[in-house]
Parts: sequence; structure tokens; C-alpha cells
Amino acid sequence: MTGSKEDYLKYRIERSKQTLEDAKMLIEKESLNSAINRLYYACFYSVHALLQKNQILTKSHSGTKSKFFQEFIHTGKIPKELGELYSDLFDWRQEGDYSDFIEFDHETVDPLPQKVATFIETLEKLL
Repeated sequence: MTGSKEDYLKYRIERSKQTLEDAKMLIEKESLNSAINRLYYACFYSVHALLQKNQILTKSHSGTKSKFFQEFIHTGKIPKELGELYSDLFDWRQEGDYSDFIEFDHETVDPLPQKVATFIETLEKLL
């Protein structure tokens, strides 16, 4: 990692926000499976920053999720509903990327950008 830890954390949060904007464009273009992927990554980048800030290193998406829940959701530092959002996006991204015949609908996807924005804002406050 080049630069300071603070530079890295700022970069990850900015990347989270940009990825959220990408997801919104994909929703407008009716590319809902790709939007789910981008919504997940918007959250993942901010989770990764939070873990890095707290010197918690992980090697996989599953490890990142596990440590996030262990250190922040189960301890009450982050609301349970945000953990549920991250867990849902984790699962949906896996399905959308690796399973056949999965198509997400607007009913599922349309409310997510606002929820992801709240997720990012909540984690950013802890940085």
C-alpha cells in the first residue's frame, strides 16, 4: 500500500461512493444483475476500509464478511439491519455472478441504493 493509512481509507470510501453511483446508472439501464454486483462492492469497499482501520486483515470476501459481523454487527457498533443488508448483497452477488437463470427485479433492486448510501455513511463515521 502506498501513501498513508488515512489516504487508503479515504480512497476506499470514495471508491465505495463511486461504485454506488455506477450501480445507479446500471439500474437506470435495466442491468439489474450488474447493479447488484456494484451495490455489493460499494459496501465491500467501505467494510474493507473499516477493517483496515482497525488492523483486521482478511484474505477473502467470506473472511471479510465474517470479521465484519464478529467485530461490528454482533457487538452492536453497527446496526443489525445494515448487517442484514450486507449479508443479502453478499448472497445476491454470488447468485448473480455464478448461478444461471438468476434475474433480479426492480422491486428488489430499486430500494437498495438508498440503503447502501446509509451503509456507507454509517461506516464512514467510524473511520
